[in-house]
Amino acid sequence: MKNVTERTSNPFGLRPPFDRTGPDERTAVFGYGDANADFHLIGDHPGVHGGRRSGVPFTETESGVAIGEVARAVGFAEGPTDRPTLENLYCSYVHMCCPPEGETPTEEEYAILERFFDAELRAINAHILLPVGERATDHVLREYTTQRGRLDLDMAALHASEIRGRGFLVVPIREPTEWEDTDREALVARLEAILGRDYRQTKGVATRVG
Repeated sequence: MKNVTERTSNPFGLRPPFDRTGPDERTAVFGYGDANADFHLIGDHPGVHGGRRSGVPFTETESGVAIGEVARAVGFAEGPTDRPTLENLYCSYVHMCCPPEGETPTEEEYAILERFFDAELRAINAHILLPVGERATDHVLREYTTQRGRLDLDMAALHASEIRGRGFLVVPIREPTEWEDTDREALVARLEAILGRDYRQTKGVATRVG
């Protein structure tokens, strides 16, 4: 049984390699949640999925709140919406640094932060990766599965599906602002189905048990 740490926010003490924010603004939104989790929720950056004020991923923005509601529906989250208590779920971003309001990180900035994200993902060592939106899904499929070349990045089609990775099971999540009538229910149903079986994987073999 792994026991990474009991720290909830930034459990590995990461320090952002650059800062594009003003003197009174938050520099970065670090990983947050249960560092011993089996489920790792992965977003894009704070400007999209939230946390610029709270410091907690998947809060404040429309997309972040929608994901938070799903986490509550399946029993991952409880307590305050801006600083929930998470069990069996860890949340982080591909790009943890806060870009200036209204701006998007550059490709170079994404590249600089890639090693930080990768190190944290491997330290958490979750079984199920839950990338949200095109950017996070593309990165996870490219880096942690052998499937990216075989799959179109059609998030409507990939949403709430199961893709076997290199020691991970990947469940892509369509950007919540683009959800249609049944997308929320499909995601909740998929997560409940996974939780209802033995979802553990043998690391490095990419074989799902159960």
